[in-house]
Amino acid sequence: MDVTQPKQEHLLALKVMRLTKPTLFTNIPVTCEERDLPGDLFNQLMKDDPSTVKGAETLMLGEMLTLPQNFGNIFLGETFSSYISVHNDSHQVVKDILVKADLQTSSQRLNLSASSAAVAELKQDCCIDDVIHHEVKEIGTHILVCAVSYTTQTGEKMYFRKFFKFQVLKPLDVKTKFYNAESDLSSVTDEVFLEAQIQNITTSPMFMEKVSLEPSIMYNVAELNAVNQGEDSVSTFGSRTYLQPMDTRQYLYCLKPKQEFAEKAGVIKGVTVIGKLDIVWKTNLGERGRLQTSQLQRMAPGYGDVRVSLETIPDTVNLEEPFDITCKITNCSSERTMDLVLEMCNTNSIHWCGVSGRQLGKLHPTSSLHLTLTLLSSVQGLQTVSGLRLTDTFLKRTYEYDDIAQVCVVSSKIKEN
Repeated sequence: MDVTQPKQEHLLALKVMRLTKPTLFTNIPVTCEERDLPGDLFNQLMKDDPSTVKGAETLMLGEMLTLPQNFGNIFLGETFSSYISVHNDSHQVVKDILVKADLQTSSQRLNLSASSAAVAELKQDCCIDDVIHHEVKEIGTHILVCAVSYTTQTGEKMYFRKFFKFQVLKPLDVKTKFYNAESDLSSVTDEVFLEAQIQNITTSPMFMEKVSLEPSIMYNVAELNAVNQGEDSVSTFGSRTYLQPMDTRQYLYCLKPKQEFAEKAGVIKGVTVIGKLDIVWKTNLGERGRLQTSQLQRMAPGYGDVRVSLETIPDTVNLEEPFDITCKITNCSSERTMDLVLEMCNTNSIHWCGVSGRQLGKLHPTSSLHLTLTLLSSVQGLQTVSGLRLTDTFLKRTYEYDDIAQVCVVSSKIKEN
């Protein structure tokens, strides 16, 4: 015959409470006009209510704070804080009490206990208190495991633990876009514009304390989210940068290669690391959160073995009148010398002036040469400069360059006026 032994009662009680900021107490104002049946009764009740603001009783917000009534939401980037208390509910003195708190995530198990040393003894109605903190860096299911071990007066070793499961949610939706630009025509590598779209996907407003881009070692960054008004710099989002639930805000940054990298043709190509976004916000009563994205990468524009860029070109030219442009031809190869021949092919509107098929000579690796070319347009309007051909006589390879730039062609009479 099997005998089931009764479950032994533990001498210690474990209590765990999440520590969060309180909220402002809200009430629903009930009022009426004096000529109504209640008269001034409702107004007097609101004035006597200790939770209302004196002189502004009809406002929903009061002067009191409300402690959290439930566990609430935990978002990625916030600091999870919890109060752990072990209380001796018995009439005995227990010894060698060890309290351990671990946080189990989907990828790791973290020890959050402030101390790993055991408490020598715990008398009746006394308690051991501890506060743990952890910056949440993973989304998904988290389990707080609290374990307690102790020794009774009879020398029996006891052990128990409790599990507290909670979900970590995503507070922000971050999307990035890259735009290549040739704002500095003398540079071998282009500037990069980064647009960061940040959406608040929580249910409460956020105060965006900081949204900055930490560039990689190859780039310098300039923030384009403020305008200069005299000696002051004013944010384009105003003095109070609140982001309401489900609202989206765009931040813009300009990255420019550092001089030591810009001077080396072909160094910044392929997949390059741009940097990472650092986002800091505050929510209810200043509760702080912080997120850092992973390293942002972009595919640098491929220029092939030879790159042609424009250094000078007029904005407006006269119809059927020659004008000059200055080109920069760069050997992007780091190993091979090229022997280049320049050919100029006319289009329906653009006509090149000069000898086509002329030798440009040898161009060593990562070196450049400047070339002034003359052309004219036979058609008015915005015309595209196209038709340059470079042939490497060593490899018998031809590189075609169309849509190099655009120029506005007007009648000479219009320009004179």
